[in-house]
Amino acid sequence: MDVFDILDRLVAFPSVAGKPNGDIAGWIEAHLAEQGAKVTLLPGPEGDRCNLFATIGPADVPGYILSGHMDVVPASEPQWSSAPFALRRDGERLYGRGTTDMKGFLAAALAAVPALVRLRLARPIHLAFSYDEEIGCRGVPHLIARLPELCAKPLGVIVGEPSGMRAVRGHKGKAAARVVINGRSGHSSRPDLGLNAIHAMSDVLSAAVSEAERLTHGPSDPTFEPAYCSLQAGVIAGGQSVNIIPDSCTLDLEARAIPGIDPAGLLTPVKARAEALAEQGYVVEWKLVSAYPALSLPQDSALAALLGELTGGAPLAAVSYGTEAGLYQGSGLDAIICGPGDIGRAHKPDEYVLARELAACQQMIEALGARCAA
Repeated sequence: MDVFDILDRLVAFPSVAGKPNGDIAGWIEAHLAEQGAKVTLLPGPEGDRCNLFATIGPADVPGYILSGHMDVVPASEPQWSSAPFALRRDGERLYGRGTTDMKGFLAAALAAVPALVRLRLARPIHLAFSYDEEIGCRGVPHLIARLPELCAKPLGVIVGEPSGMRAVRGHKGKAAARVVINGRSGHSSRPDLGLNAIHAMSDVLSAAVSEAERLTHGPSDPTFEPAYCSLQAGVIAGGQSVNIIPDSCTLDLEARAIPGIDPAGLLTPVKARAEALAEQGYVVEWKLVSAYPALSLPQDSALAALLGELTGGAPLAAVSYGTEAGLYQGSGLDAIICGPGDIGRAHKPDEYVLARELAACQQMIEALGARCAA
């Protein structure tokens, strides 16, 4: 199978984040086993999802990890020009959910495996494919925890998120939280007898807005856009009817942090404001939904130099989106981003990847294999 056949099969799996992924993981496992790779499925604590780890070459020698995620965001938008889970080619463009983010990278890596096997690698190349990246990098921590039993400590990790095949050394960290305020319902004509959860949430929302403004004047790093940390309220919901005192309100927040700053810590002032509402009789629930650290790979690192040679261009300092690379770096491994596609095409109708991007990615991986065979 060539890279287009593989991408066609991968896109056909509606592997939306948060759902069981046995079908796509099982197909990749079988495909890799046919090529002679050693494959391990790693079930997550959810019970219906798993990570996948495969090795080409000797597992007891330091090598490189090619990292990607099998899940995609939903494709329910009505603006799709064709079925989102059926690959459609129009010239250089290959349309379908996940083509850019990031099944294109998975397809290129899988298409390169036969060449890697023929090279009889002296240093291994591993494939680490995770689940539920799109809802907060929930799957990959379980995979990272298993690495010591699966392989020698790798020399580096290449995370194939869409970067136009330019290597990238950095991204911000992120934390997302949900706060639920429970008050007491009643008729709106007697507000004195109820506890209005939406009114209470306005205190929390005000704290979030104030913190967001404060952060614009805080620590900064000019390699990022924007250069400062950020915080925003993304979703708010509550109430049933205008004449009913709302007894519940939910707010979803996120914070993004430059390297060196804990993203979850940026939410602490908002959490404190929420928890203070308990003194007024409200029941407050705060849940950290997801968190991953920033990525900051030194410019003079061996991995950055290697990717510069493999791609023919100096790595970029940073991108605005986040990836699993920060979690790999947090575990003590050098990590860098490099993959086909463009983040501007992701998470929208008519997502696509270019055929030449897939070819360039496969060539890069095979070139890495040639170095590992030397």
